[in-house]
Amino acid sequence: MKKQIDLDNPLLQEWEGPYGGVPDFTKYKISDFKPAIEFAIQEKLDEIDAIANNSEEPGFDNTIAALELSGEKLDRIHAVYGIYRSNLSSPEFNSVDTEMSPKLAEINDKLYQNEKLFSRIEKLYKSENSKKLNDEQQRLLWLYYTDFVREGAELNVEDKEEVARINQELAGLFTLFSQKLLAEENDQFLELKSAADLDGLPEEFKNAAIAEAKERNLDVLGCIGNTRSSIEPFLTFSDRRDLREKAFEIFVKRGDNENANNTNAVLVSILQLRAKKAQILGFKNFAEWSLSNKMAKDPQKTLDLMESVWTPAVEKVKNDVSAMQKMVDEEGGNFKIQPWDYRYYAEKVRKAKYDLDQNEIKQYLQLENLREGMFWTAGELFDLGFKQLFDVPVYHSDVRVWEVNNKNTGEPIGLWYFDPYARAGKRSGAWMNSHRDQQKIEGKTLPIVSNNCNFIKGNADEPVLISWDDATTLFHEFGHALHGLCSNVTYPSLSGTSVARDYVEFPSQLLEHWLAAPEVLNKFALHYKTNQPLSESLVERIEKAANFNEGFATVETISSSFVDMKLHLTTETIDPYKFEKQVLEEINMPSEIVMRHRIPQFAHIFSSDGYAAGYYSYLWADVINADAYEAFLEGDGPFDQKVSKRLYDTVLSVGNTIDNEKMYENFRGREPESNALMRARNFPIV
Repeated sequence: MKKQIDLDNPLLQEWEGPYGGVPDFTKYKISDFKPAIEFAIQEKLDEIDAIANNSEEPGFDNTIAALELSGEKLDRIHAVYGIYRSNLSSPEFNSVDTEMSPKLAEINDKLYQNEKLFSRIEKLYKSENSKKLNDEQQRLLWLYYTDFVREGAELNVEDKEEVARINQELAGLFTLFSQKLLAEENDQFLELKSAADLDGLPEEFKNAAIAEAKERNLDVLGCIGNTRSSIEPFLTFSDRRDLREKAFEIFVKRGDNENANNTNAVLVSILQLRAKKAQILGFKNFAEWSLSNKMAKDPQKTLDLMESVWTPAVEKVKNDVSAMQKMVDEEGGNFKIQPWDYRYYAEKVRKAKYDLDQNEIKQYLQLENLREGMFWTAGELFDLGFKQLFDVPVYHSDVRVWEVNNKNTGEPIGLWYFDPYARAGKRSGAWMNSHRDQQKIEGKTLPIVSNNCNFIKGNADEPVLISWDDATTLFHEFGHALHGLCSNVTYPSLSGTSVARDYVEFPSQLLEHWLAAPEVLNKFALHYKTNQPLSESLVERIEKAANFNEGFATVETISSSFVDMKLHLTTETIDPYKFEKQVLEEINMPSEIVMRHRIPQFAHIFSSDGYAAGYYSYLWADVINADAYEAFLEGDGPFDQKVSKRLYDTVLSVGNTIDNEKMYENFRGREPESNALMRARNFPIV
């Protein structure tokens, strides 16, 4: 009877419909996840054992290709599971997530520690026959072999068991950290009780705050949610210094309050387990293990890069703060600039220096127009077309779906899901997900990707206006989506964004440049009332102010990168508060700025291993990005067809089929030049 119930579970069914099938969210229930996951895990393990115990001589098809095809049910379930975890979190789902996360982590341990399977892979890797494989097959075989070794395939039985135990414990701690942080963001907010509390806020932001209070059923005038997309605009525009300080405090203290959602004990355990695992695997610390499969390779190289940019960035901040402090003094303010003042007075200085008001720009940045601008940019650069679909099941009414196609032939290449708005149960920030990777191992499989954001919805009859920074983030995440959609490889493990962590941010950061392209601004940055484009003088002011506040953005991000790397270079038990304070003192962190992600809320590095000892990737990739954009400027500009075709042919379409450094050299004709970043940020080149 149990088997029949399992097989009838909607999550176990093939995705049906056009485009190779799509997930049917109308049929799924949270209660389906546990039995479906357990069934699919066992099925995958059975498939792995069958490959490992194959009596035939190991070959590419019966070993590597077979592994690529294993676990298809589990892949589908995991895609839906991830959507719920990031977008539809609830106490009921969290209970399932807490139980299932260690079980899902256990699969990799059983894969990497399967001695018979590793023996087949090793034999094939070291055989003369491997040289007869095509380049993509050789790359995939190398990837499997090195991943198995890196994950402990050559350890003794006792050490393998200990690594497996650590991995499962880490999976549970990652889930716990994420749940605590989300609870902090959902449960905390700033109440706006009177009209005076709204002083300085843009009209549409006031309306959004009022709508948020109604949504939460609060008996107050307005409410500022505890997410970056709400807090940062409030810190930028609110005239109420006392309320700015309160908003700042609830945001930077997420996970660091004396309550049940304090994350410090959890993250300390994560760090201890990571250090222990790395040492068992033969590395001095977790940072060395983490970078062993990255472009940077050596932690010291990342620290050297950070330090080279840090000094000019801090100098820039000092100059900016001096101008801000002068303004405070002239206004008769008897205080020194504090972190909750920085954005507010930076905006005032921007207005005074460049006659540029962020609020003025925002009137032209309608979310839906910018989405159309992204589509147009992708069409001009890569011949992509977009057609909205209305018959694809979605997991929330906010979500919309587009077919992505070759605009010349009309041939579909994938689906793009867009989930733009903040809501309870959705994690903060903005991200891209691949729900199904492109591949051609058995026929043509189209990719399904999503972009998820946390914009404030506001009133139904008004367009959603976003800041220039948020518009940049929108283009950034769409760059990740294009990386997944443009993939044209055979094997799923090499598809789309499956590149080194410190390379994956390159295509996304590169696409940010097209937001400011005159062709995009003139067509899509239209005033929400008059429908007129940005005036020539306003565009000129935007260009002149392009590097304004770059010191702040750089210091905010690199300070987090320093702390992340140093956390994972140490093997000692740390006190998060003292460690953070010590590192920031060592690098002479300006007192007017805080890290972009303080340790207790650093989800990038504590909700998974994804960016652990890897937050430097944003800076590393920005060097590549700055150098790559100069290729367009050296040509005919942002829409140079030859350069964009070369970008598609050598970067976006090739996934991880070749070494990432070689991939970039194929695009640029040489290694990236680090001074390109200094030029892009208008920092002095030493």
